[in-house]
Amino acid sequence: MTLTPRGRLVLLLTVLLSAAGLVGLAAWRGEDDEPARELAPGRGSGEDVADPLTWRPERQEDFEARAARGVSHVLYEKSPGGAVATAQRVARFRKLVEEVAGRHELDADVLEAMVFLESAGRPDARASDDLQGAVGLTQILAETGQNLLRMRIDVAASERLTRGIDRGSKVAARRAARRRVDERFDPRKALEATARYLTFAKRQLGRDDLAVASYHSGVGNLQRALRAYGEQDIPYAQLYFDSTPLRHEEAHAVLASLGDDSSTYLWRVYAAREMLRVWRHEPAELAALAALHARQGSAEEVLHPRDATPAFSGPDALDAALGDGALVALDPQRLRRAGLRVGSRVGAGSDRPARYRALRPEALALLLYLGAGVREIAGDEAVLRVTGAARDTRYAPRGTHGVAPGAFDLHATGWSFDIARDYASRKQALAFQFWLDRLQALNLIAWVREPAAIHITVSADAGVLVRPFLRRADG
Repeated sequence: MTLTPRGRLVLLLTVLLSAAGLVGLAAWRGEDDEPARELAPGRGSGEDVADPLTWRPERQEDFEARAARGVSHVLYEKSPGGAVATAQRVARFRKLVEEVAGRHELDADVLEAMVFLESAGRPDARASDDLQGAVGLTQILAETGQNLLRMRIDVAASERLTRGIDRGSKVAARRAARRRVDERFDPRKALEATARYLTFAKRQLGRDDLAVASYHSGVGNLQRALRAYGEQDIPYAQLYFDSTPLRHEEAHAVLASLGDDSSTYLWRVYAAREMLRVWRHEPAELAALAALHARQGSAEEVLHPRDATPAFSGPDALDAALGDGALVALDPQRLRRAGLRVGSRVGAGSDRPARYRALRPEALALLLYLGAGVREIAGDEAVLRVTGAARDTRYAPRGTHGVAPGAFDLHATGWSFDIARDYASRKQALAFQFWLDRLQALNLIAWVREPAAIHITVSADAGVLVRPFLRRADG
């Protein structure tokens, strides 16, 4: 097979992404030689229970990198004009960012990433028509700018000038005047103010990563979460990944209560930092990644690009995969122990429905981990219903998670499954949402909400779960 230049680039990206995952995955395999213990997702690791994905200090760098990749889809999806155009706009401010960061002893790459995330490199960006809200290159609230950051902000004058700008009258003159009366619209002064905030926040919180995380949630809220956790001088990755509904429950509740994706703000900053790094060194790679993100409603084709992911061409291919272990059947008893069951319509219309009730080993292991985790939080009576698993390219029911006839379907690769959105209780729904967010933050899944089901695609890195959730159960 001869690859086009685009195909070679996609294949290269796949190799690079897989290699990055394997480096981190090596740190997780240290548990393979430990004696078997009860598997309890979400409870951490102790003498009696074990979670293969639990937080450990030696995993900090890997978890941070995974979180950045895991939450990056929204940046590709929502960046005005696309990721490449946003990177180009932000790059115009690189020299200014370096100057400000140097004066305040900050990481220029992080400050630049905040510009990407906050305004997409647009110094006139506004969160709404109300200029009391967040505006400017770094999206500063009027009250914060006036009372904490010592900025000149005359909201009434700024609004009058903005109305004139919106009408297209004397735009250049009015923009210059607005920068004088509302310094949030002045790129240099906005960056200086953000640098002052980060310096202030670090004095209060003691760490650079906590200071950046607080830019969205506020110093007080982050201090409250740390007090609930019981330690202060810890990495944000520890606070985030070690707080669950079952472990450091109060700290998890504080983070969850912040809303508006505040708890993942640091990961999105790190995602933007990586996107800008790629743009500087390999702009074509950023364009290729953007194209992969744009193909589906989630990052599933980043995890498994179609050019490098074989699909099952028909029923015989599925049977062969079941025979050689490339697919593993969804055993009802095993699923039941994990709080799962297969819906009756899975494989409906086929002469052999069982062949469509299977998944890749990694995908099945993650499904079992997910089900067990939801049950651990929501209780033994909670059951999730699997409504879609492996298919072949000839068997693709219309209307299934929005896949058009003939389109590339990750179900036909064995890496995807669907979970019905009919929950036994609000507690179960919240537990399921927790695990979707946590597994995405570990870059182990990509998921999208469809009218009747949650469509989930599993990364090959979920192989870390195969031994504890498949082989150990078989033994």
